[in-house]
Amino acid sequence: MFDLISVGDSVVDTFIPLTDAKILNDGGEVVLALRYGDKIPVGPSTSLVAGNACNNAVGSSRLKLKTAIYTHVGNQSDDQDDFRIINKLKRERVDTRFITEDPGLPSNHHIVLDFKGERTILIYHQPWQYKLPDLEFSKWVYFTSLGPTFAQSNLIAELINYLERTNAKMLYNPGTFQIKLGVKKNARLLSLTEVFIVNKEEAKLILGFKDSEKMEVKKLLAGLLDLGPRRVIVTDGGEGSYGYEGGSFFHLGVFPAKLVEMTGSGDAYATGVLAGLFHGEGIKDAMRWGAANGAAVVEHIGPQVGLLTYDVMLEKLKENYKIVVREI
Repeated sequence: MFDLISVGDSVVDTFIPLTDAKILNDGGEVVLALRYGDKIPVGPSTSLVAGNACNNAVGSSRLKLKTAIYTHVGNQSDDQDDFRIINKLKRERVDTRFITEDPGLPSNHHIVLDFKGERTILIYHQPWQYKLPDLEFSKWVYFTSLGPTFAQSNLIAELINYLERTNAKMLYNPGTFQIKLGVKKNARLLSLTEVFIVNKEEAKLILGFKDSEKMEVKKLLAGLLDLGPRRVIVTDGGEGSYGYEGGSFFHLGVFPAKLVEMTGSGDAYATGVLAGLFHGEGIKDAMRWGAANGAAVVEHIGPQVGLLTYDVMLEKLKENYKIVVREI
């Protein structure tokens, strides 16, 4: 039996630090601007294995969970990214038996533009043919970002069947395409969700509000809980994170960090929450695990370098004992 199986996409990210760009306000929307048709100087690029499910699997393994992953990689003409992804997971002691190789496609490869600590990601998802493998029993499932072709698959129904058959708990951290296609459409999946985590902007989209609308976070939390999950968490960047469980709302500030680059902080937070719950913490203390993990990741380039090990996690929690969850 596994402690956790992560379900979602993996990718190789190339990080490009921008040194000559501008941030503009375009009708209320923040825009990253580069001079059109010009040669733009950049800093040295870095290429790393990433992807929401991959980040979670690596982070969970470091936090002493026996972890496996269902993800797709390419194998077109002996795709080197395929080997990089699988070998990285193996080095991190993640079981790779459920990885599906697609011989006609290359692996996902994204470009991450880093400017002043914030990232803008140029993404393309390969048209994977998703089909849940015959997974072994697991105590937890982490369900996260998929490419748009998941909508033409039976993956959601297959995952529901697995959860009902095994009684595994699930943390659901939906990706861009899942949210665009309508998280609320999958009522049964939401009712089987132990913890639902999204950021504030995603929460608004899911509940049908405009991003520009000012919303009380309690209204967002309550709206998400009404969809069916047992517990919900909304992250809000530098404002920290908010949780809702059993009629109580609470807030946690951020852990101190020297910001280098933001990619993967959300994955690290959700991974820390799940690991905290797995190791017997309540949701409030599990949120502290998430905050510690997220803070550690933003101090490095890429989403996995800073992911905490179990022993370092305990040290970080002890060092920051004054940062606690408070009811609101």
